Amino acid sequence: MKIILKIISYVPLRVLYIFSDIMFFVGFYVVKYRKKIVFENLKNSFPKKSEKELKNIQKKFFKNLSDYTVETIKLISITEKELRLRVQHIHHGIFKELEKEKKNIILLTGHVFNWEWLLSITSVCAKENYYSVYRKVNNSFWNNEILNIRNRFKNKSLEAGEVIKHMIKNPNDGDSVYLFVADQTPHVSNVNIGLHFLNQRTPVFVGYDKISSKLDLAFIYCETKKIKRGHYQVNYYRICPENKEFAPYELVKKYHILLENTIRKQPENYLWSHRKWKYSGSIKNMI
Repeated sequence: MKIILKIISYVPLRVLYIFSDIMFFVGFYVVKYRKKIVFENLKNSFPKKSEKELKNIQKKFFKNLSDYTVETIKLISITEKELRLRVQHIHHGIFKELEKEKKNIILLTGHVFNWEWLLSITSVCAKENYYSVYRKVNNSFWNNEILNIRNRFKNKSLEAGEVIKHMIKNPNDGDSVYLFVADQTPHVSNVNIGLHFLNQRTPVFVGYDKISSKLDLAFIYCETKKIKRGHYQVNYYRICPENKEFAPYELVKKYHILLENTIRKQPENYLWSHRKWKYSGSIKNMI
């Protein structure tokens, strides 16, 4: 399987998108993969939109999901040069501005297509160390393949449970960047904190908020926009505390406000097929 994926990755993207179109047709019209879940999530998130509008977003989402699949496989062999041409980094001068502060950087992004292509950040952010924070998946083969993909272009993967320990152990000298896909849904056993996000009570992962209270780091939100098929634009916004330091959960709230604004601009680019709100009833504290 590994060899097959590698061979497929060498196929030009313009050809891979033909396979994406086929996957979309089969998944959307034949298998009807999670169509009900996606529509329900969209309906609850955008109660003022008509059924026609919601179905249009739903269809576009499934097209983007198919593109995401082949684009992720392409990462196995894509060159840094090609990836840099396909991902525009706007306002990346923010990294240069931060050099004088000598702080390590936390990048916060969401499951907005194509978050995997943010690996190209190494081409515009001249730092010594790049870490992609991840949570293990149950299938060992796919877990290893995902790690191999994310460990390209100077990146190293860090399991979420090891991040704080790693940060405390290593110097906060401005030479390290950590990328969090920060809208992860907590495991049902850890659904304690929630907030209002996209018109719904939403369980939230707060690991990065704990980091903000322990270490003096720079936090940056990455907003991804799809320009056209196979081409994305990423803009960077610094998230600062209202006072000298972040108050408890202040970072979580500000991040989710930024993410929701991003989603509302291009709702078809968000990962609606996951059961993000499945355990909303288990939330113990709303922030």
